[in-house]
Amino acid sequence: MRILIIGGTRFVGRAVTEAALAAGHDVTLLHRGRTGPGLFPEAEHLLADRDGDLSVLAGRSWDATVDVTAYRPAQVRALAAALPASRAGRYVLVSSTAVYDAPAAPGFTEDSPLRVLAPGASRETVDSGTYGPLKALCEEAARELYGPETLVVRPTYVIGPHDHTDRFTHWVRRIARGGEVLAPGRPEDPVQLVDARDLAAWTVAMAERSGGTFHAVHPAPPFTFGDMLGVIAAEVAPAGTVLTWVGEEFLEAEGVDDTALPLWGGGSPFGTAANTADPAAALRAGFAPRPLAQSVREIHGLVHLAPELPGRLSAGQESELLGKWARTRG
Repeated sequence: MRILIIGGTRFVGRAVTEAALAAGHDVTLLHRGRTGPGLFPEAEHLLADRDGDLSVLAGRSWDATVDVTAYRPAQVRALAAALPASRAGRYVLVSSTAVYDAPAAPGFTEDSPLRVLAPGASRETVDSGTYGPLKALCEEAARELYGPETLVVRPTYVIGPHDHTDRFTHWVRRIARGGEVLAPGRPEDPVQLVDARDLAAWTVAMAERSGGTFHAVHPAPPFTFGDMLGVIAAEVAPAGTVLTWVGEEFLEAEGVDDTALPLWGGGSPFGTAANTADPAAALRAGFAPRPLAQSVREIHGLVHLAPELPGRLSAGQESELLGKWARTRG
């Protein structure tokens, strides 16, 4: 199968490219040439900015087009103008569970209500308030322009090798260091994860055979932040490591957010909505996520290659906050 991947050199896109090549497909990558120079010499590389001139697609056709980097509906429409359905093959949109409205009941399915862009909000600016609604509008545009055979994949937090977000990697790194670990919020707060490699392999397989909308999430609810940190600790924590759960209101009063402590929802109802999705439809369609413990071990082996992003809680800040928290508890 001839597959075009829009954004196939960074994290999720890179995993999709690896999966497509491993499956023996003829792969073309459309990207700006800024990430991973020298990657995938066996693939065809088309250098272009999807927000600019897409004339490199003129006259070309593929059996499937996997779009990893559509964040605004205008991007989907611009791509369809340059590569209409007649030449794109099956269009695959990597979306997000952030599209869902809140509150959504735990175990919600793909037909649950979606978020709507607030009146007056820009369709061009992607931020924490518009990301989910804009992804929902991308899905709407995709079905309109590429038809009912469109495949929409909705992952939650993606983890794995080459993760430039340093979200899950942060917790593997921190717990492996040991000592007293500040765990934010409540251990019962929900969270879901998916390894980029499992997401990619299944997405490529689905592109060969079926459209539809699916949750690519793992594990099935209930799964919690406490469960996640517990799995990490079981794999990498040195003896004597202690998790200390620190209250949400205290952290917010101290100015701590999910940049400092990634994957923590900070009490947002949308965090709950995005992290209790039912993966049953994807599992029936062949989605086979690896155990989280396996991902932890593999990420731990590569953690030295993943620099920690700015804004994370430093060791000194963590110690200070834990001391303050202890004093509030008497």
